[in-house]
Amino acid sequence: MATIGTRDAQHDRFWDVAEPFIDEGRLVEGTMMGHQCLRSANNDGFVATVERSSGNLVVKLSKDRVAALIEAGDGEPFAPANKVFKEWVAIPTFDEASWTTLLDESIDFVEG
Repeated sequence: MATIGTRDAQHDRFWDVAEPFIDEGRLVEGTMMGHQCLRSANNDGFVATVERSSGNLVVKLSKDRVAALIEAGDGEPFAPANKVFKEWVAIPTFDEASWTTLLDESIDFVEG
């Protein structure tokens, strides 16, 4: 598979979870805020990225879903440069099944 830029080994978990979605043609690689991300293959909307420093999954979801994940302690606000993005959440704990589900949810949300 073609990649954009060089993948950091710290982020292998992110790419391992993303790979089936890319192979199925649901996601494509792109860039966001200067680093790699995943976009919807259908409408080019931003779906997810991985935080450079932490390796956390960052996904785009509805404001209500983001708030619920934060309230449950499963997510943290995504706030690059101290600006909170209300439709983005950082997931600090790696769980392959959870990350897969969240990517699937994000694709559905982004594609409307």
